[in-house]
Amino acid sequence: MAKGTIGVTTENIFPVIKQFLYSDHDIFVRELVANAVDATLKLKALASSGEFKGELGDLTIHVDVDNKKNILKITDRGIGMTEEEVDKYINQIAFSSAGEFLEKYKDQTGIIGHFGLGFYSSFMVSKKVTIESLSWKEGAQAVKWECNGDPEYKMGPCEKADRGTVITLYLDDDSKEFGEESRIGELLHKYCKFMPVPIAMGKKKEWKESKYVDTDEDNIINGTEPLWTRKPADLKDEDYMNFYHSLYPTLDDPMFYIHLNVDYPFNLTGILYFPKIKNQLEVSKNKIQLYCNQMFVTDSVEAIVPEFLTLLHGVIDSPDIPLNVSRSYLQSDANVKKISGYITKKVADRLEEIAKDHADDFQVKWDNLKLFIEYGMLTEEKFCERALKFALFKNCDGKYFKYDDYRKAIEAEQTDKDKKVVYLYASDVQAQFPYIEAARNKGYDVLLCDCPLDAHFVNLLENKLKDAKFVRVDADAIDRLIEKSEAPKFETTEEQQKALKETFEAILPTDYKYDIKMDNLGETAQPILITQSEFMRRYRDMAALGGGMNFYGELPESYTITVNAQNPVIKKLMGEEGVSALKADNETLRQLTDLALLSNNMLKGKNLSEFIKRSEALLLK
Repeated sequence: MAKGTIGVTTENIFPVIKQFLYSDHDIFVRELVANAVDATLKLKALASSGEFKGELGDLTIHVDVDNKKNILKITDRGIGMTEEEVDKYINQIAFSSAGEFLEKYKDQTGIIGHFGLGFYSSFMVSKKVTIESLSWKEGAQAVKWECNGDPEYKMGPCEKADRGTVITLYLDDDSKEFGEESRIGELLHKYCKFMPVPIAMGKKKEWKESKYVDTDEDNIINGTEPLWTRKPADLKDEDYMNFYHSLYPTLDDPMFYIHLNVDYPFNLTGILYFPKIKNQLEVSKNKIQLYCNQMFVTDSVEAIVPEFLTLLHGVIDSPDIPLNVSRSYLQSDANVKKISGYITKKVADRLEEIAKDHADDFQVKWDNLKLFIEYGMLTEEKFCERALKFALFKNCDGKYFKYDDYRKAIEAEQTDKDKKVVYLYASDVQAQFPYIEAARNKGYDVLLCDCPLDAHFVNLLENKLKDAKFVRVDADAIDRLIEKSEAPKFETTEEQQKALKETFEAILPTDYKYDIKMDNLGETAQPILITQSEFMRRYRDMAALGGGMNFYGELPESYTITVNAQNPVIKKLMGEEGVSALKADNETLRQLTDLALLSNNMLKGKNLSEFIKRSEALLLK
């Protein structure tokens, strides 16, 4: 056999390959099988054009493992290579120097692959690699190439009789795991389960005489025509559901799906499913699988689709997404941006279609869709503009409304003196029930905003909806949340205010900060009302979600304590003396205060125990 040196300008190409070619060493399986698939598809194309006139025969690609000898072998019956082609594609590899390659890629952590280098990924796990190949061309001579992981190789004729290529990997001591059939089977399932040419590993087994034995039938590990490559007209809902469960065996049925199919100005196919997300934002991410011509690439698609679409599940397949670059490059690639925009549009189209043509079904699924849609509206401006037409409000009675319809329903009653339409909302019906009831008694409606993103989302809606003001129903007395006119305030002198403050500071738990005041809230309103500023509470919630406002999160929780001067019990306690008659040692005042704390889940520990004892004593009286 002739000897030669691989066409690179430094001698340390193989250490570079081992360290920097791919982030995951197991990717070599995908690269070598992908090369075999490519060779097979090229032969089929030559046969279709009439250039290849021979028999195609069985085109199955075989992957064979010998764990005793630590050898892995990949065999195809594709176009094969002549000695000149081996020299061109293997010896003269696709870059000028290892140093240049290292310099270009050393800082990029997201390398997915680099065509022209695919074969060399085998040296990440091998101490020796051989190629035996016979070209499809008439009169071709079979050629063998071998290399021990350095720039020197041997190449010469061999006795191979069958068309195609055999790659044999003699695994190194650090890579013995790839000599195990179970490990290779796992990788073939991960990377190759939808490749368009049959791939076999071993033989099918059957149960015979109390043990599994090999049959004569190849064990095919892939489906060559996955659902996304077929015409939607030929498929039923059942087919889409079965495919979903083949991808995600443990998940519930999705709510609905979109079949993507576009060939201009880029190529893209795929199926995206809307899962039941509810409030599981992080749990639901990274379930989209990216393929390139049915070859698995990654399930981290943040650089290819907008962030909110990572909550969807399914498959995207496109040959137009570059695979040889880092994610930072992907995010600036023109094709990727077009693909991202297209998918966003198709998702919005589908949601709008369902909301319009199947409104009842859309309402039924809203609670599972809400998080996804809010996330999209918060993070993607174009999606937001579309979603404003089909997104829904849900009120505390479980009724659903489109945004425009809801505004029309509440506008007459819930417009305040500043001409703002006030959208009252609750985040927890049980915890905020007294406040919801107070709003209902005034004829006002209350929305339910119990999504983890709602702290940010109400901010967005205040910007997007005309003259809108969102306030949580427990942020103040209802007549102050929707002020129709300037209501008369209860005036206290500086001395009275000081006495009021001292009285309630002696009663209230020390866990929180308080602003204590007296005001006219109406005869039917609570005697003592505890509220929390909409502004401070909303921004505390945003800080907890990570809104870039963590300084709010460090502030202690603060509440406003409003003593209702018009409540009959407070009136009776004050009598002729007024504010100065309210004393910390007054049993009734303590009871009223504890009841207000209790209704806000703020009465705990020793204070709760004392309240129970006092209540029992009052019952005995």
